[in-house]
This record gives sequence, structure tokens and C-alpha cells, in this order.
Amino acid sequence: MNNANIPFQNIEWGKVPKTEHQGETGVAYWQTVQFAGLRVRMVEYSKNYMADHWCQKGHIVHCLRGGVTTEFEDGSSRVLTTGMTYVVSDELSSHRSVTKEGALLLIIDGDFLKLNN
Repeated sequence: MNNANIPFQNIEWGKVPKTEHQGETGVAYWQTVQFAGLRVRMVEYSKNYMADHWCQKGHIVHCLRGGVTTEFEDGSSRVLTTGMTYVVSDELSSHRSVTKEGALLLIIDGDFLKLNN
């Protein structure tokens, strides 16, 4: 667990560079701000985006616009639409994001989501 303190600051998303991440289909654009033990991202999925991998990392995901379906490796799924949030700790699900219409998400992850045994 990282106990680094983060001083008060604003994040001006318009000034944070975008990186492109190809999905199995479509593309995701990430704007990432990294702190010690904490990552904050604004992620935009294109229309018809499907992640190219199953993720087991924990996240707090808030949907700012559009909608995204979280598919689980067991075949089940959950829908996240504008104004909704999901939370999961590391290693508690194997999931991937899929969207037909596109989505804008605020995603927070870090050491505080590590699985406690």
C-alpha cells in the first residue's frame, strides 16, 4: 500500500495528452494522470469498441456520456450508462468493455483496490 500524500490540484483535462489504444474493434483514447499508487484516467471509447483483453485489475468507473457493457469471462454482463458507476477490487473479476455507441468514462485505479487476503 502506498501512503504518498497528494496535494490539492486541479486536473485540466484539455491539457492532458491523449494516447491511442486499439481494441479488438474500435479504439480507446486515454488521458492519464499518474500519482504514486493512484492512476486517474479520462477514457473515450469509439463506436463499436471492444477491448482486446480480459482485465483483472480493480477500478472505479464512472460513465460521463454514452454507455458501455462490461462483459465477464463467464459470459455474464452488466450495463453502465450515463451517471452510473461501478467499483471492483483487483482480481475479483475478469472483465472487458464493449460499446456500440461509444462512451466517455472517468476511471480511477490504484493500490487501494488491491485484494486483501
